[in-house]
Amino acid sequence: MAIIYQAELSPSKPEILHQFLESRSWGETGELEVLGAYRFDDPDGEVGIECHFARVGETVYHLPLAYRAEPVEGAAEGFIGTMDHSVLGERYVYDGLADDVALDCFRRAICGEQEQAELEIHTPDGELVETRPQSVTLSLEVDEGEQPPSADELLDGEPFTISRTVGGLDGTVRLVATWADGNGVIAAY
Repeated sequence: MAIIYQAELSPSKPEILHQFLESRSWGETGELEVLGAYRFDDPDGEVGIECHFARVGETVYHLPLAYRAEPVEGAAEGFIGTMDHSVLGERYVYDGLADDVALDCFRRAICGEQEQAELEIHTPDGELVETRPQSVTLSLEVDEGEQPPSADELLDGEPFTISRTVGGLDGTVRLVATWADGNGVIAAY
């Protein structure tokens, strides 16, 4: 269960996504349209893992973010910036595809061992307001006669890919995202 506080964020999530895309060689500048997001639960409850879909021009980007309470030593390459959260305080935002906790969630998802989190909306003092559906839903597709890999297989180096953009990724086991006006494979084995 992902707990989302009714809070003020500075910079906003669209601003962080813009900063992320502009700071990476594979990203681009331009008008950003946020299409939706989904979350994974960190089993230890320490890292917020939120994956956004944003369109710039004709390209739909898959942008996993990891929110942390403290900076991660040796992770400067994956660092995007900080965000002031009116309830949780300063949050350190990292590229989810460079964050071990987020990558472990993707591994479990492609193995069929973890689903996206349910969203609970809470007031700043912690009172539950509502449970909200995610704007992006994930489904695991497995070709007939195949089965998802085990976590051990993936940890032992079996090929597994998470996409930065939607389109062109395929495999016998696929994690598919669906949002209001589209869908696409975001991870494959």
